[in-house]
Amino acid sequence: MNRLFKLQFLGPFALFAATLCAELAARALEYYPSSEFLWFINLRIFGIFQRSHAVLSQVVAIDGFQFYGIALPIFLLACLGLAAKSRLPLTVATHLSPVYAVFLLLSWRVGVPTTTQASLGPIAVPSGAGLYVMATILGTCLLSLAVTHLLYVFAVGKEIRALVSWLERRALAHRKQTQLPRRLRLIDAEAP
Repeated sequence: MNRLFKLQFLGPFALFAATLCAELAARALEYYPSSEFLWFINLRIFGIFQRSHAVLSQVVAIDGFQFYGIALPIFLLACLGLAAKSRLPLTVATHLSPVYAVFLLLSWRVGVPTTTQASLGPIAVPSGAGLYVMATILGTCLLSLAVTHLLYVFAVGKEIRALVSWLERRALAHRKQTQLPRRLRLIDAEAP
């Protein structure tokens, strides 16, 4: 199997792993609410998922929907594509994972006090460990998306080369068929 084909799996996997860790950290905090370490993980490292949960819960009020309703289906679709060596499910998964990653990034802005920068526009960006988690998720998802598009460009180029080759063979066969009867007519015309 092509290495680039396997590289497409990286984005959905990173999204799944980060969402799983955030969900597990939230569940662990429910059982041990006095743990400072779990509070740190939930607030500093996986704060992006808390904010996106707040935005998403306005539309879908299901506990754990980010994991069970978004990240897990994307990951399973990518697994199906990788196991079946099929482009379509893996392509759909690599296109959906950056959409969710951008949603995570945009939901970070909700409820954050904004600061005025030189552009005089409000900018809210996660800082510290949350920034690294968000950058890793977004970077791997965009890398997977770029690899997917690159593989499709290669596939289209291969199809175009096959079509050109087929047309050349057809043209050569057609020339041979039209030249043979003309030669026979010339030979028949020369014969007494």
